[in-house]
Amino acid sequence: MNILILGSGGREHTFAWKLSQSDKCQNLFVAPGNSGTTQIATNIPIDVNDFEGIKEIVLKNDITMVVVGPEDPLVNGIHDFFLNDEALKLVNVIGPQKAAAQLEGSKEFAKEFLYRHNIPTAAYESFTKETLDKGYTFLETLKPPYVLKADGLAAGKGVLIIEDINEAKNELKKMLVDSKFGQASTKVVIEEFLSGIELSCFVLTDEDNYKILPTAKDYKRIGEGDTGLNTGGMGAVSPVPFVDDEFMQKVENRVVKPTIEGLKKDNLPYKGFVFIGLIKVGDDPFVIEYNVRMGDPETEVVFPRIQNDLVEIFQAMGDGRLKDIELKVTPKAATTIMLVSGGYPEAYDKGMEINGLDKIEESIPFHAGAQLKEGKVITSGGRVMAITSYGETYKEAIKKSYQNIEKLHFDKMYYRKDIGFDL
Repeated sequence: MNILILGSGGREHTFAWKLSQSDKCQNLFVAPGNSGTTQIATNIPIDVNDFEGIKEIVLKNDITMVVVGPEDPLVNGIHDFFLNDEALKLVNVIGPQKAAAQLEGSKEFAKEFLYRHNIPTAAYESFTKETLDKGYTFLETLKPPYVLKADGLAAGKGVLIIEDINEAKNELKKMLVDSKFGQASTKVVIEEFLSGIELSCFVLTDEDNYKILPTAKDYKRIGEGDTGLNTGGMGAVSPVPFVDDEFMQKVENRVVKPTIEGLKKDNLPYKGFVFIGLIKVGDDPFVIEYNVRMGDPETEVVFPRIQNDLVEIFQAMGDGRLKDIELKVTPKAATTIMLVSGGYPEAYDKGMEINGLDKIEESIPFHAGAQLKEGKVITSGGRVMAITSYGETYKEAIKKSYQNIEKLHFDKMYYRKDIGFDL
């Protein structure tokens, strides 16, 4: 079978690493890919939203499975594009159709879905620039901190948590009137703040059946102790030590089942990953957000723990046979630490040579913002590389990742030294 992965980050390198281990995978392509995927697949330099270009690749290379990494092409309807094309409609696309992808494409859509299906979540209201004054009034009814979310896609940076009411009002104006996040913040959702500890739950569904993948916890903020600006993620741990069977039972009954049933009731066609961002408040799970693809860097700790053939899982999902799959997960912990470019998530330089990759032992370097140029691996993005390790415990795994990071170097390299600090 010939398979195409769309995307260029650490998540996509992890998919490629896992899919390439399958005997069923004959030829693997990644568009556009990175310096990591080029070692195990054929990179094709094409944009993930160039649907006509992707069609050409699929037909030319006799591709029968397309794994969509990032959210953008899903929200833009790539699955529908395949279904509506006579030459493509039999290709197994891993990812929901456009209507269902609105769960990530619009925060308001997601909140309405949660309310409609009685899934526990924070109270909220949404506002536009025409209702800015009502937004100010709503903020005054809440206790600090104040949670402001850009309604649309903002590459993981559209959520602000603010302690001061005046600053919150000011930021609301910047988002709605001054287009702080461009199109993404023409509408803003204001939520009550829930106090607890966050985690991610990943679910695979073929529309009728579902499988819950290992849980993970990621670390979003740039600074140690979870301070500073939000990023795409600075590290992750799986399994989550504070999650026991009793809590997972609540997650399945109160969140996962009503989510999968809600998708069917609302006629939202969904074959792919449901990424549920949760917060544990006391002993109860509440949904913070939905994403319609795997998380990054959570993929880098979840998939290394899955022992099944990933091609078989994706085939079963496409055929509606997910219930036949028995998910096998290693009891070992996996952790990943993200190396980022100095200055990220704000302005940063690119093109720095990465040294020491040949010295890594007992860890897997998943490339993200890195490319191959004249035989050298150089930085090409903010989040450069995720260093994943296994251990009997998450502490052992983290230690291994940090030991290998010491062998790596690029100019202005930065990473958090406290991943797992709150566990």
